Amino acid sequence: MIIVDAVLGNIGDPAWAERLSTAAVDTLEIDQREAQKSRFRKQTAKGVEVAVCVDRGTYLKDGDVLLWDEQAPSAVVARIELSDVMVVYLDELLQFGREAAMRTCVELGHAMGNQHWPAVVNESRVYVPLIVDRKVMTSVMQTHRFEGLRYEFVAGRDVIPHLAPYESRRLFGGTHGSLHSHPNISFSAAGHAHDHGE
Repeated sequence: MIIVDAVLGNIGDPAWAERLSTAAVDTLEIDQREAQKSRFRKQTAKGVEVAVCVDRGTYLKDGDVLLWDEQAPSAVVARIELSDVMVVYLDELLQFGREAAMRTCVELGHAMGNQHWPAVVNESRVYVPLIVDRKVMTSVMQTHRFEGLRYEFVAGRDVIPHLAPYESRRLFGGTHGSLHSHPNISFSAAGHAHDHGE
């Protein structure tokens, strides 16, 4: 078993992206809850047993480099897939007048509060992570019949660029990282990291 006691860097850093472009990259698939833990054990995609034991308050992010062997060269990189997010658009409510818009916003907040859904309001949008099945969230929204309120479900990775770090943390528990804001870097099927450029 290999012990990981620190994060070495992130694939979103150009220096690490270049270093990993010719390395054999093994991934440690982590869900959002595991990424918030400072201690856990798990196998990498290639079957290497890893014990993560980082300082409390350290949160693993997508693309974090956990192990690096300069001689091989090879690395283990954290891979965190964010959950989908429901995006509710409030800007179109203004066409119904201020009073109706305020009433709908209060009713929306009440409905979401009753479901205990965490939410982030950024400008004229409300972001809600899928903590229950998408069908359940759709049913709740349809049951309330919010007039003039449009919503859709999008990949968590796609909303990261629109949020401040503290907002991302509220939605995803600290799991976002620079890879989410650098879509030009991806993992190939062969396990190598590639920078696709601009």
